[in-house]
Amino acid sequence: MKKLTLSIVVIIVLVAAGAWYSTRMPTTPLADTNSSELNASELIAKGEYVARASDCVACHTIPDSPAFSGGLKMATPIGAIYSTNITPDKTHGIGHYTLADFDRVVRHGVAPDGHRLYPAMPFPSYVKLSDDDVKALYAYFMHGVKASDKPNQESDIPWPLNMRWPLAFWSGLYTDSGSYQAKADQDEQWNRGAYLVQGAGHCGSCHTPRGLAMQEKALDESSEQFLAGALLDGWYAPSLRNDHNTGIGRWSEEDVYQFLKNGRNQHAVVYGSMTDAYNNSTQFMSDEDLYAMAHYLKSLPGDEQRDGKPWQHEPTTVTASMAAKDAGAKTYLARCSACHGTDGMGRGEYIPPLAGATSMLAKEDDSAINVTLNGSGRIVSHGVPDAYRMPPFRQHLSDKEIAEVLSFIRTSWGNHGGAVKVENVKALREKTDPASSQVIILQMR
Repeated sequence: MKKLTLSIVVIIVLVAAGAWYSTRMPTTPLADTNSSELNASELIAKGEYVARASDCVACHTIPDSPAFSGGLKMATPIGAIYSTNITPDKTHGIGHYTLADFDRVVRHGVAPDGHRLYPAMPFPSYVKLSDDDVKALYAYFMHGVKASDKPNQESDIPWPLNMRWPLAFWSGLYTDSGSYQAKADQDEQWNRGAYLVQGAGHCGSCHTPRGLAMQEKALDESSEQFLAGALLDGWYAPSLRNDHNTGIGRWSEEDVYQFLKNGRNQHAVVYGSMTDAYNNSTQFMSDEDLYAMAHYLKSLPGDEQRDGKPWQHEPTTVTASMAAKDAGAKTYLARCSACHGTDGMGRGEYIPPLAGATSMLAKEDDSAINVTLNGSGRIVSHGVPDAYRMPPFRQHLSDKEIAEVLSFIRTSWGNHGGAVKVENVKALREKTDPASSQVIILQMR
């Protein structure tokens, strides 16, 4: 009887502790700050820059809707969720938030009413933002953004999977606590780059592989998993480490800077999910910050065991005689060579090379299939839309033809990504859509 009573007591204590933990409000160092005083023009301008660096607009704005009024549909394995209105509207937005409320949402993923945010909101990265940057963000969203009364849309996740309290335990297990702390053994540029990559830029949200609980397997450079590449929404976000094949091992710091500033360099052009990040975020950042990010990323070592034998260029020209023997070569000569060249080397920085391209060396073939099926979105650099765009081939090539041409490309010019299966093309055709040909730059004011 005593053992039974003790067991009941233990269960009650555990349940009570769990209930407290899952409903508690995180502490914030900004609780005593007077929110009404955060309206200086300099602070608002700084907040706008932090919002650009954090790419808030990409998720919280959709075309033909007011800036930051939400509505972006984001698919999850258990149903779709929708980004929320974060304008200063007091009914549907965040106009009633105090600075402490705002801080808990941004850095901890907890709304003022206590409900937990899904980690589609990258609070595991934003927790590293400094107090000063959070204050500036608050000033910008309260005084630099026009209020919109657009209502929020409920998620499509069914009960009981839509219960939020378990996310408290997820956050406790898979997020760090506290702002970024500079590493004493690194210089100022490295630390600034680390802060931007790990925090505001939330690069790991796409480029770090995830575990069974959909958590990022690493949150900083202390793990070789950090920024090592990951599959996400039909794209393969490549490694941002110094991996020779699947990362930026063949890029210089200047190459990384050019990619972030201009959307292209001698190795690659932005496409897929990175198009929005470039169009609405990185190109607006200062040269100093972009070079800091490049400096930090180039300090991350690659993993030769994971990455495989380094790519070596094998100069080859696709000829008519080759096309007569190989169906993939035939399609390449007819459909691809005019832009990418019979040698696979592209056209300078405007049309990227396929020889040595990450998407043609990675074992994951999603990006290669996706961009061939659906084409690429418009890149708008410094207000000017690009003149060249990868067209969608879903209406022109069958699944078999796409598999054949990609198999040819991924095994030519020294590429060793391997053959593409017809069923992989079919699967992505069914669950993806063509890239928009519209020029979409989401306005922040």
